[in-house]
Amino acid sequence: MRLAIKRIVFFAALFGIWELIVKVFDVPKVMMPAPTDVVLSLQESLADGSLIQDLGASFTRLLIGLFIALVIGVLLGILLAKSKTADETLGALILSLQSIPSIVWLPLAIMWFGLNEKSVIFIVVLGAAIVMTINMRTGIKNVAPLYIKAAQTMGSGGIDLFIRVVIPASVPYAVTGLRLAWAFAWRALMAGELLSTGPGLGYTLKYASDFGRMDMVMAIMVVIGVIGVTVDILIFQRIEKRVMIKWGLEQAA
Repeated sequence: MRLAIKRIVFFAALFGIWELIVKVFDVPKVMMPAPTDVVLSLQESLADGSLIQDLGASFTRLLIGLFIALVIGVLLGILLAKSKTADETLGALILSLQSIPSIVWLPLAIMWFGLNEKSVIFIVVLGAAIVMTINMRTGIKNVAPLYIKAAQTMGSGGIDLFIRVVIPASVPYAVTGLRLAWAFAWRALMAGELLSTGPGLGYTLKYASDFGRMDMVMAIMVVIGVIGVTVDILIFQRIEKRVMIKWGLEQAA
């Protein structure tokens, strides 16, 4: 409760200072709109239904891309963890791809798939799959040898050992990978939608920028930031915390 009050006071003060600076220095709306202008723009988007339509389109692309990325990430992570040859070859490629921002792939995505949904989903998959792969690989590699030896002593081995011991022991890393994959996918989605044909939050952001609607640009930026933080705090942080407590990696409050 105290943390929530601190955040409310902080953001209220921040927006108050922002409003004051814009009004006192008479900053043109096209350069920096005031918070009241941003709120009015949000109300306009809600009233005509465009914001709801954009949210629906963006989340549809996100869920499809994130699902594909998680499947690919888990399978590749297992492959890299269990195969030394794959880890030394394919693993090096994946590590190098991690340093390439998702938006860099946009020209190739458009050439391969065209200016459509597939290009955006491809960017989302790239953004999330790599980080999930690395976390899954790390989780399997870091399973305590004591667990494996204890299971082998009780007669477990092969696939049974992998399913009953290795996978459960790597769950904390997998959950962290899921949380990071969501964050990377969300950012990649916004980058991909900048060149999409709409609807979508990224598309509306680009459209508003082209027509000098900085109040709309700021409004969409606020929506993107609020959704990103809210989903992370209310869903992924809670899942990660529960898993950490259950696996004994963190004490319950």
